[in-house]
Order: sequence, then C-alpha cells, then structure tokens
Amino acid sequence: MFRQILKGLPIAAVALGISAGAALAGKANDTLTWVTDRESPVVDPYYNRTRELVIIGNTAWDGLLFRDLKSGKFVPLLAKSYKWVDNVTLDFELRENVKFHDGSSFGPEDVVYTVDFTTNKDNGVVTLKNVSWMKSAEKTGPNSVRIHLNKPFPAALAYLAQAVPILKAGHYDKAPMTKDGKKDFGAVKPNGTGPYKITEIVPGEKIVMVRNDDYFEGSPKGKPAIKNLVYRTIKEMNTQMAELLTGGVDWIWDVPKDQAEKLSASGQVDIVNAKTMRISYLAFDVDGSSDVKAFKDLRVRQAIAHAINRESIVKNLVGEAAAVINTPCHPDQVACAQDVSGYEYDPAKAKKLLAEAGYPDGFEFDIYAYRQREFTEAVISDLAKIGVKAKLNFMQYRKLRGLAQNGVTPVHHMTWGSYSIPDASACASVFFSGGKDDPANDPKVNELITKAGNLTDQGEREKLYSEAFNIIAKNVYWLPMFTYAKNYAYNKDLSIETTSDEIPRFYTAKWK
Repeated sequence: MFRQILKGLPIAAVALGISAGAALAGKANDTLTWVTDRESPVVDPYYNRTRELVIIGNTAWDGLLFRDLKSGKFVPLLAKSYKWVDNVTLDFELRENVKFHDGSSFGPEDVVYTVDFTTNKDNGVVTLKNVSWMKSAEKTGPNSVRIHLNKPFPAALAYLAQAVPILKAGHYDKAPMTKDGKKDFGAVKPNGTGPYKITEIVPGEKIVMVRNDDYFEGSPKGKPAIKNLVYRTIKEMNTQMAELLTGGVDWIWDVPKDQAEKLSASGQVDIVNAKTMRISYLAFDVDGSSDVKAFKDLRVRQAIAHAINRESIVKNLVGEAAAVINTPCHPDQVACAQDVSGYEYDPAKAKKLLAEAGYPDGFEFDIYAYRQREFTEAVISDLAKIGVKAKLNFMQYRKLRGLAQNGVTPVHHMTWGSYSIPDASACASVFFSGGKDDPANDPKVNELITKAGNLTDQGEREKLYSEAFNIIAKNVYWLPMFTYAKNYAYNKDLSIETTSDEIPRFYTAKWK
C-alpha cells in the first residue's frame, strides 16, 4: 500500500475511504487542515497539556507577552508595555480595544481572574507549576494590572509568554457538573482573544477554527491570511500520508524517518526535519509502587541505561536534528547544565550488573509509552539482547499520564516539551521538585531544583542544576534519551515556517 500511496494512486485512497476528488482541505477551500494521531477531548489550555492543545492554545488564546523567536526577546501582546518594579513585582499597561471571541472587552479584571483562578490548587489545572510562581494579581488602573510573585523567578516572562493564556473574568463560573459532583472546567466553551476562534468541537475527531477578523491591530502574531483552520485526529500514519497526497489534509508531523524519506523522494509534498524543545526519557519505578520490584535496585536501572543504544535510535529513527542527552532538560534551555556523566552503550556491562542484582537470566516487565511506537520498540529490542523482556503497553497520553502519576508503571517511556518555555525550570521543576510527576522524590534533589528555579544569578542556577542532575544521573531516577526532531510533511501550496519550539504558527501560514 505504501508504494501506491507514494505514487498517489487512487487505489490507495479508495482503500482507505478517501475521496481524491472531494478534498476538504487546501487552497481552493481556504482551509488549512492539520493532523496528528492524538485526540484532544478537552479543548482548554489549562486542563489539557498535550502538545496539540499547546498549539491550539497559542492559536485561539493570547497571553500578556509574546516571545519573538528570531530575537529571543519577550514583547508585549495583550500588554502594551511592562516593567519590573522589583524582583517579585511586575507591572503591565494593557492594550485597549481588544475583544474576546464572544464580543466582550478585555481588561485588567480578566488578568486578575486568570491568576486567581489558575493558582488556586482546588481548581486543579493540569500543570500547576506553570502558574504557581505567581502569588496574586491586582488591578491598578482602568488599563493596568500588577502581578506579585511568590519569590524571584527568572523564567517569569517566559511563562507569561507561553503558559498563561488570559481568560475572560468568570469564564469557569458556569462549568457543568460531573457525576461525582465536581465542576468540569475543561468542558466550558472556549473563549480567547487569539487570531483564530474555535467554532466546533467533535471529540476524538476534529476541532474547527475560523479566522478572527476582529483580531486587534498591532499584535506581534499578526493577522491570519488563511480563513479556516481545522485540526483532525487520524490515528494511522499511512492514512495521514494518503490523505496528504490526495488533498484531504495539508500538514502532518511525526512522520517516521524512512517514510519521510520516501515521501520526499516522491516530490509531491514538502518535507522538513527540524529540532524541537521536546526531550524523550525513561522513568523508573524507583520506590517499588508498581507490581515489579526489580527497579528498586540501582544496579538494574544502571543495566537498563547501559543496554539502550541511544545513538543508534537517534541516527536511524529520530533524524539528524536530534541529539542524545544526559540531563532532564533540553540543552537549549537557559541554565540547563551539561556537565553530567551519562551511560555509554555497553551490553556486556549491563549483563554483569543484572547478574550482580540477582537477575542473570533477565526478567520480564511492562513498559508503557504513547508516542512514536518505533522508538519504544527499539528500546525493547535492545533490552532483549541482555535477556530482559519488555512488553509494550501503548496508549493515549492522558491515560498513561494518570497511570504514571499513580505509580502503576514499572517503566514509562514518555516525552516532555516544556510548553516550549526556554528555561530549565520548565522541565526539571516539573519532574524533580516533588509532586505526582516526580519518580524519586529525593529531598536533596527537590531542594536543589527548587532553589535553582528561584535564583536570578544564571551562574549559580547552573551550579545548582548541575549538582541535582548529577544526583539524578548517578541514581538513574530517569534515563534522559534524546532531544526530539520532527519530520514535517505538508502541502506544496502551503507556505509555513518550521520553528524550533514545536509550536507551528498556523496564524502566519499563507497559500503560495
């Protein structure tokens, strides 16, 4: 079938239920349709932390600030200007004449509401670390607001630009109730100020957006050129590629390396391999909370680390823009110290460590994953060479996140994109400062990571992160795997810049 797809033969399209003559995407319909294999049942950037919602969050909502990727500077977005009063206080002058998608006006009360609501632990935003650095907000004038920080936080501007979309005051007041009597905040109708507004949600299938023709002048995002934007879920990559070639969709990513090379050779679509701020990692059941107790033994974790050929996975599967890492953060993030010793590929050493731990013939366990099955299958193949049999449990991210946080998984192979925030705290603080995502809850590591996240001196931050990362590496709480690179494939009629932060700016896309 794949050869037929590459040739663009109608046979492949018919076999997959695709009508080559009735494309719903593309230039003729002024509709950019983008696709991934993941569902987004919750369309709210505070109650869904999938990458798809990070993208949609940047498309349909705005924050106070915006990061200019070319200069790296943070510039005003919903704010008109900003200044540090001191190292725990930020003042903002806000834009006037900005409207939410429901037609209501934006003002300082919306910023106050957003900060008050999201920082309240009882409201259960999925990544509290993104907002918990803020203490409170207050209206200081008809178009001004002040945000108070709990402590000095050097990444404050980055979070305000990426992880704190502004909500309408009272947005969640009418949230429906769930069967257990709690409010379902993620079910509230989306209402942002961004360049596109969400008009239809079909859970598990699609999210439809239309250009916000009332989007405010002077936004650093600019006004969109394309009228309609549709996000679709298609679970099978072969189906995604077939629809791309027959005009049913315009943009896909995570195309496996070998298939991307074949698509490129076909000449029918544009292919780009680009770096991202996402990292891949294995996390171990250090405390024995799962049914498998082997990973409580440091020697077993070290054996696994030595058994996996990360260089080979990067070279043969991920792509040239990827790289092996030894730290729980991306090398491009500010203060992500790199003086950390890793684990070289050494199957013989791995077997010796297993024998010392009492597993000379290996053992069996379940490994959990949700993204790029072929990457985890490569890990499983490497482990088999030292006698360790890993059974793959492959599932949707949301389900796996819950299992991992509840300590069910002996090992999970997951990724983290840091919400594309260019600071080490956006990764290290999520996984190693206590809480549900921390596999070890090591008091010393927690102390170092937390302190580093609240220092303004970059040199001191790096020293603290370095100390913490070396403890993590020595104890193999995590095995950092590699930085991600993505293969993008898209319609030749489409002009869109591929960015290194894994957030396609669909609002900047144009038809050629």
